[in-house]
Amino acid sequence: MKKRILVVDDEFDLCEILRFNLEAEGYDVDVAFSGEEALERDLSGCSLILLDVMMDSLSGFDVAKHLRNNPKTKRIPIVFLTARTSEDDMLEGFGIGADDYIKKPFSVKELLARVKSVLARSNVAQEQPTTISYGELSINIDSKNVTLDGLKIPFTKKEFGILKLLLEHQNRMFSREEILSLVWTDEVCVLDRTVDVNIARIRKKIGRYGKNIISRSGFGYSFNS
Repeated sequence: MKKRILVVDDEFDLCEILRFNLEAEGYDVDVAFSGEEALERDLSGCSLILLDVMMDSLSGFDVAKHLRNNPKTKRIPIVFLTARTSEDDMLEGFGIGADDYIKKPFSVKELLARVKSVLARSNVAQEQPTTISYGELSINIDSKNVTLDGLKIPFTKKEFGILKLLLEHQNRMFSREEILSLVWTDEVCVLDRTVDVNIARIRKKIGRYGKNIISRSGFGYSFNS
């Protein structure tokens, strides 16, 4: 069965170039010339969305937030296409839930390779369970529940976001700035100290596994396995 890709960009010529090359690779391709038009489509059978960031009225970031907040579209892979190339822009994109971030101008060959890679990862992810576990500590991605020794532990939304981030990327050190960008995506001004306070609460809640959350002065936090 062919993979269906939606291209969302307000540049007509670019959309046609992408449509031609993606169809040549065997994909079914739809095009939307605005964020509003994309959100009006039935996206239930969509395999991947190529989404421009800088569009009039509704930006690609805004569209992605709508998609991630909709249970029917939250798992569709999103690849941003954008001329916004700063580190802050990339962190915002990945914080919203992007699967890749391609900077304009790009080569068609690079884009095709990265689309193929994202689709391959998506296929694997769909076969994976919705839980992440370490020993007797487990989080359920769909229900947003945390359990320890089979018992449910109450977690706030931000605490869950931090623990999920650390468990998904065990042994990787995240700076406070990265954690704020990836977990506090909808808030403009949050102090670094907020991360420390939430980490302290998480350590207490997960009992013996609290010691697995390692802090390094000047670097940040990681969950060491």
